[in-house]
Amino acid sequence: MIDQLCEMDGRVVMITGASSGIGAAAARLFAEHGARVVVTARRQEQLDAVVKEIEAGGGHAVAVTGDVRRGADMARVVETAVERFGRLDAAFNNAGLAVLGRDLHEMADDDYDAVMDVNVRGVWNGMRHQIRAMLACGGGTIVNTASVAGLVATGVGAPYVAAKHAVIGLTKAAAASYGDRNIRVNALAVGSTMTEMMEAVVAGAPGMADTFFARAIQKRFAEPVEVARAALWLCSPASSFVTGATVPVEGGTLAV
Repeated sequence: MIDQLCEMDGRVVMITGASSGIGAAAARLFAEHGARVVVTARRQEQLDAVVKEIEAGGGHAVAVTGDVRRGADMARVVETAVERFGRLDAAFNNAGLAVLGRDLHEMADDDYDAVMDVNVRGVWNGMRHQIRAMLACGGGTIVNTASVAGLVATGVGAPYVAAKHAVIGLTKAAAASYGDRNIRVNALAVGSTMTEMMEAVVAGAPGMADTFFARAIQKRFAEPVEVARAALWLCSPASSFVTGATVPVEGGTLAV
């Protein structure tokens, strides 16, 4: 029954940060459940590979290179979704960037700007164009990738903590503004997940894995598809009475 409720039945979904990791896993998973997927990221070759894989499995997907930091790029991705598939039903704003392993006083202005631009401005740019398209077709659902760091301070990466708190704030504000117009907006409080970004963090600071594991009950990293499943649920009819929520996908980090 739950699997049936999570079917996307031809719905059109936009996914940012879709060239690898959680975004690529989500693109494949949404397509497997019947969605028509529009993927975007800065790396064209990797995006094309994701689309090729989806189409080889009988799904429908299109890649649009874009930078979430640029509003014009996000407008172009949304326009492509509408032109190609006729509408936009759901969006997964997943693109993210972390600068970890240094104390706040050791960070530069560029560190702060980079993290805030991708994580906060990127979600802002995505939502404002996605919401316009969804209003035009009677509603939709949006999921934003936040983090455990959006709920509790992790002790590392102060700009990242601030950015993910801001993502949760944007999520709540949008949910409150558009709930009576059939648009649901939720966030995922993602824990440590083995993506390319996490691999780079762990490689650069070998003791970081122990820091992450010390907080999680399951004592392991998540696989990207485990996060993607939560995004699918929130974008699907199975979560029809859920909005303004921050759903933990974090291996029990917040339980202790």
